Amino acid sequence: MGGVAITAKYVIYATIEIDGIVDKSDVIGALFGQTEGLLGDKLDLRELQKAGRIGRVQVVLEEKGNKSVGHIEIPSNLDRVETALVAAAIETVDKVGPYDAKITVTKIEDVREEKRKRIIERAKELLAKWREALPDTREITEEILKAVREAQLIAYGPEKLPAGPDVDKSDTIIIVEGRADVINLLRHDYRNVIAIEGASVPKTIVNLCKEKTAIAFVDGDRGGELVLRQLIQVADIDYVARAPPGKEVEELTGKELAKCLRDKVPLSEYLATIERGQPSAHSHAETPMRNKLPQDVLKEAEKLIGSLEALIYDENWKLLTRIPVKDLANYLQSSQEAVSYVLFDGVITQRLVEIAEAKGVKMLIGGRVGNVTHRPATLEVLTFSDLGL
Repeated sequence: MGGVAITAKYVIYATIEIDGIVDKSDVIGALFGQTEGLLGDKLDLRELQKAGRIGRVQVVLEEKGNKSVGHIEIPSNLDRVETALVAAAIETVDKVGPYDAKITVTKIEDVREEKRKRIIERAKELLAKWREALPDTREITEEILKAVREAQLIAYGPEKLPAGPDVDKSDTIIIVEGRADVINLLRHDYRNVIAIEGASVPKTIVNLCKEKTAIAFVDGDRGGELVLRQLIQVADIDYVARAPPGKEVEELTGKELAKCLRDKVPLSEYLATIERGQPSAHSHAETPMRNKLPQDVLKEAEKLIGSLEALIYDENWKLLTRIPVKDLANYLQSSQEAVSYVLFDGVITQRLVEIAEAKGVKMLIGGRVGNVTHRPATLEVLTFSDLGL
């Protein structure tokens, strides 16, 4: 499926791993075939490509042992929401030919970013030559200054972490979750900021926390709580700051940023609040369904996150086996044991739901739910977030 050349606004990047040797054409065929009808005719990949809204799908594969691994690039001229929907749709593809497959979208890149960089660089040149600011140009000047501050973003340490230029100079650092958070803080002249930018805390962050006063500044949602929990386990954090409930650091105004950082609390006070079981100003009202699992199983479920493994239990919550997620469907289809509960670090697909139903599984718990249109009454489908993890 070649497609036409388009002037793309975005590019979807994804990795793919297949439990067998296949060709590029097999991967492209699976992408178009298994996503057909998922999002309706308007967002059907074939129709989008015919209309020039989706460009040529690029697939690069290499053989590793008896597997095929590689990456996928899909240019998009859709808007941001539609592009994100297409990206989510391709992650539901779980077969290439006769082999199990796993597709993971790693990023969606705005290809117009280079143009923005050139505009900012040119604006800086003009600003350097034009020193005289007229009263009616004050607002424009401030916008250019914000762009200049944003351009001060650097790649720090061996992990190339997004950071401000004063991380080394300052005695205090502000640790945020991602690149967009760093950019927002830079726009408001916070230059001693650095991002974790990933699923685990980088060694560079851990080392910086040993040398400097560290403020952890995270989003005001469940994700922010999880990042903070992980951070304080491995790094020497001094203070905790949170965005308002439901808000992200990247979207805060200058006034909101200043208030959050001003209201930071010592780590000891934050931990004491948790130990007393008192909800903080940023905690959620929802009640996690942790009582559905025995405590020892719940602890194992916590460890499961990020492992790409599955835990199989019988009706008494006795562990039958631990296997890689890629082998889960085959195990359920071929196992002679009575399986009642399945926990796995992956996406719950319609195919997996149907296999679990046929096997008599009572509860299926995964990292997130994919495009599941039918949920059997006999099977309870949950995610880790439903359990408060």
